[in-house]
Amino acid sequence: MFDLIKKTMLTGVGLAGLTKDKIEKLAKELAKKGKLSEKEGKKLVDDLLKKSDKAKKDLGAQIERGVKSTLKKMNLATREDMVKLTERIKKLEQALKEKGSQG
Repeated sequence: MFDLIKKTMLTGVGLAGLTKDKIEKLAKELAKKGKLSEKEGKKLVDDLLKKSDKAKKDLGAQIERGVKSTLKKMNLATREDMVKLTERIKKLEQALKEKGSQG
């Protein structure tokens, strides 16, 4: 019964969107209705919190990869590109300044 409830929750609810409060509230409701023992409720909370954290991290990584891929396809300058160009401009300005003061 415990595994069935857990599997149903995982498929029925967006795991990445579950907060600790929501998970604890659900476990309390299930325990109150007699569907889970206190021990099973605690285990359910712990399992879902771990899986929720992992899902959030995985979702964040997936979004980051998608954004990087999209930016690469758009052929936009990255922060690193801008830093390199800024450094190059500073060097060129300094060289021009030195050349101007010499001659």
